[in-house]
Amino acid sequence: MKLKSVFAAALAGVILSTSGLALARGPWAANKGNTWAWQLMTPAERTEHQTKMRSFKTYDECKAYQEEHYKQMEERAKEKGMTLPAMGSRYGCDNMKARGFLK
Repeated sequence: MKLKSVFAAALAGVILSTSGLALARGPWAANKGNTWAWQLMTPAERTEHQTKMRSFKTYDECKAYQEEHYKQMEERAKEKGMTLPAMGSRYGCDNMKARGFLK
């Protein structure tokens, strides 16, 4: 009986550790930590943005969209008296390219 428990625990550990790797390599997911002006978008816009970001095959397509999206969000921020942080290369297209999702 004890051997079955040890085996079950070991098996559970293997499953959890490998599923975590699969999730870590999964597609890009927009969230408030990696999307400029997350708080300025409606839930529907966030979903649309995430879908659009996932649709790109090349870095250039992605970057063009990302820059346009940033400009739109920058305008919304200005209307609300807010300032967005500078658009760096930490997230979005650069991250997707580094992870092999874009050519």
